[in-house]
Amino acid sequence: MTHLIQAARAAQQRAARAAATIGAAHPRTRLLLAAAAAAAIAAWETGHCVAELHTPRPHREFARRQQRRS
Repeated sequence: MTHLIQAARAAQQRAARAAATIGAAHPRTRLLLAAAAAAAIAAWETGHCVAELHTPRPHREFARRQQRRS
């Protein structure tokens, strides 16, 4: 079952790379974004938390905690 999360993560990364290199309006980017959405939906429907696609980075979490304390 974890392969669905890995597939969704890989699809999202491919779409992000395409958007960065050829632009968000390019048809290929839109196709990759649609594939990433479909992969995320498949993971969601099998019970995965889609937030697992983007695990928080430690340095960002530390900065957030510091801002909250201030």
